[in-house]
Amino acid sequence: MTADISQRRIEEASVNAWPALHQVLLDGWLLRFAKGFTKRANSVTPLYSGSQALAVKVRHCENLYARERLQSIFRLNPASEQGVLDDYLRRRGYRKVEPSLVLTADLAQAASGSLTPNTASPAPHWFLLPQDEWLQRHAALTGASRKFTRLHGAILNAVRTDCAYAALRDGEHILACGLGVVESSLLGLFDIVTHPQQRRRGWGEALVRGLMGWGSGQGAAIAYLQVAQDNEAAKALYAKLGFQERYPYWYRVAR
Repeated sequence: MTADISQRRIEEASVNAWPALHQVLLDGWLLRFAKGFTKRANSVTPLYSGSQALAVKVRHCENLYARERLQSIFRLNPASEQGVLDDYLRRRGYRKVEPSLVLTADLAQAASGSLTPNTASPAPHWFLLPQDEWLQRHAALTGASRKFTRLHGAILNAVRTDCAYAALRDGEHILACGLGVVESSLLGLFDIVTHPQQRRRGWGEALVRGLMGWGSGQGAAIAYLQVAQDNEAAKALYAKLGFQERYPYWYRVAR
């Protein structure tokens, strides 16, 4: 099933699931701006080949990000048309940072292990929260500032498809939080975080299984997520849930 979903389609869904506050389309490149909250929402994402000179386009991007007092950042993957851009940015002095992987999983194969909300169980259970409460719970787990929590909320408010603001709770204690975004047959998983003192106890797995079950119920067939290339613990967890590497991506950041 995963082979039926193209890399471009996953990239499109990812952009929609994590929208910027403002964006500009420039000759096949999508320039995204969100006051510096995450590289994903404050970078150039090449979508398709254009016709303008590469140097002219890059300089135009640099000028626009400078006006916003932001670093110029490009999000790149191994698509053939991006190889020339990656080499040009390298020679221009851009650093390669945060090499990451996009993983995908077939939800039908994972359905047998998925969880559903269970508010009656005394054991840790999976459930959905209103967006505002979820944001506060997520900020408490990550230590995010009020400024970034407000920007986080603004990005989530801009999502135009169904979202699941999920958490795993033991009594009054939140063990893990995560976000699921469905667009047609795709389920994107974002913001997966476990309480620092509760890691390696299976709570992340339970949370993600619950989100996968929710996504399947919404009609999604394929789940995708993004993980740092050197995060071996997360990669092992996702492999256990049926996720496989689909393609890498990385950022080029101006010095």
